[in-house]
Amino acid sequence: MVGGSGLYDIEGLTDVREVKLSTPFGEPSDAFVCGTLEGVDVVFLPRHGRGHRISPSEINFRANIWALKSLGVTRIVSVSAVGSMRENIAPGEFVVIDQFIDRTRHRADSFFTDGIVAHVMFADPVCASMRPILNARGREVGIVMHDGGTYLNMEGPQFSTRAESLLYRSWDVQVIGMTNLQEAKLAREAEICYATVAMATDYDCWHEGHDDVTVESILAVMSGNVEKARSLVRASLGDLAALGPCSCQSALQNAIITAPDHVGAEARDRLGLLIDKYLDSNG
Repeated sequence: MVGGSGLYDIEGLTDVREVKLSTPFGEPSDAFVCGTLEGVDVVFLPRHGRGHRISPSEINFRANIWALKSLGVTRIVSVSAVGSMRENIAPGEFVVIDQFIDRTRHRADSFFTDGIVAHVMFADPVCASMRPILNARGREVGIVMHDGGTYLNMEGPQFSTRAESLLYRSWDVQVIGMTNLQEAKLAREAEICYATVAMATDYDCWHEGHDDVTVESILAVMSGNVEKARSLVRASLGDLAALGPCSCQSALQNAIITAPDHVGAEARDRLGLLIDKYLDSNG
């Protein structure tokens, strides 16, 4: 689970411990909160750090995903506050998105640099086996859920101009946020199934009938969304844990382009967690 710092304060979480990790890509956002919930081993990470101290452009996405992989995480539910770009997605409602548009400019979003190249398939960036579970279980616990939608990932940390907001609406975007696309790309490279639960907090600034987005208005809606997200996580865990093998979990099988004998020792050390099983199988 990747999301806000309040999500791991969840009823029923037992055997709780904190794990601090360093990675070849630097330090993750915070310590990982590990425990057991509904009989399932879970790991929580506040992507912005406790106290929300890390700006979206400053999040070390590579360290976060690499560390989750090293902890044995096989599926990520990413919970994220977003702006709604559609009248029918009201603040307080959730969208389990299925597509992204990238409007970021300053972020590292691949493990495969500096001596090794891989091209994973990313046409369908969200795990198809996770989405129906999250939608169904969300509705069962009383959340208004929207099945599918496009998440436009802006750079931030500033909110949109009105012209930008209207442009993105013309692209048939459903929600706008600042964090999830890099997570999705890196999770695919790390062969971790990934799904985004986008929690609408506002109407961005396109909606003439509503006040322009403010931090105060977002926080007011978020306080209600956190408990909804806890309920969704608790209701979904058993079904998510029971899922069988998925194509996300072999995304690198035919994606590494660099010849094995040209992968240097430094790259092999840095990415061994991800690539050793494929390079070793090639001798």
